[in-house]
Amino acid sequence: MEMEKGKVVVEKVRGKSTVIRSFSKYPLKFITPRKMGSSITDAVWIYSLTYGGGIVSGDSISVEFTIGDDCTAVLTTQSSTKVYKSLGSKCSEQVLEARIGSGALFVVIPDPVTCFSTARYSQKQVFRVVSDSSLVIVDWFTSGRHESGEKWDFELYRSSNCIFAEGNQPVFLDTVLLEQSSPVDIAERMHEYQVIAMVLIYGPKLKHVQDQVQENVKRLMSQQLQIPSTRLGCCAKTNSDNCLVRPAFIASCSAFGPKGMGVVVRVASTTTEAVYRFLHHQLAGMEPLLGVSPYS
Repeated sequence: MEMEKGKVVVEKVRGKSTVIRSFSKYPLKFITPRKMGSSITDAVWIYSLTYGGGIVSGDSISVEFTIGDDCTAVLTTQSSTKVYKSLGSKCSEQVLEARIGSGALFVVIPDPVTCFSTARYSQKQVFRVVSDSSLVIVDWFTSGRHESGEKWDFELYRSSNCIFAEGNQPVFLDTVLLEQSSPVDIAERMHEYQVIAMVLIYGPKLKHVQDQVQENVKRLMSQQLQIPSTRLGCCAKTNSDNCLVRPAFIASCSAFGPKGMGVVVRVASTTTEAVYRFLHHQLAGMEPLLGVSPYS
């Protein structure tokens, strides 16, 4: 049985990007503030939240976004998306589909997903672009309430991101899958890292941001790798006395898509705060487009 879809449509109204239609189905709700940032910036911000503060077993959320030509829209959250425990084999599910028009910019910058003990969670995000669309995706998740011992204690986490150009041509296909039934449990595979993140920056409006991010990541990791392991006070160690010391924060960056129109950054960190700082710093160059600096 096909789930009922929420729908958000953004179009130009009197020269400004405006939400002209917004419908959501429980447990999802959208809030569009009347004013975000500078009034001279043409960007509409949309906040997504879930009733009860999270998603529970069996919840199925599906929403479709249409970003009209020359519009700028930002989708964000008010807090992390909490996924509560699974009953039997039920899986919480979220599906987002978006079409980004000519000259348009769509920015998806949520807080992280946090899966609690025994949770099963799957999300899929599909973006359809044209030759001059621009897109930013931040997709990240944390280990759970590790202060309470729930460290990578969920049963399943799966996140897929797909970008298709005109003619259904694939531009970017990516899936992260962590499942407790594998030969090595999730906590052992993740070592001391508590956060995994992906940042995707695509399209002509964001070339200056891409260039800056690539330079920043290259410089950051070059500096970090030059520090002797004995001086890495912010490191995660293995159990061995003669251990391999792992940096507390790792980032990599690579280009993708036709003519290298996109950049993807992958991050692993021992703290959520470090990723928030990283995202704020790397995406600060978008403030003139959005009116507010992401993760500020």
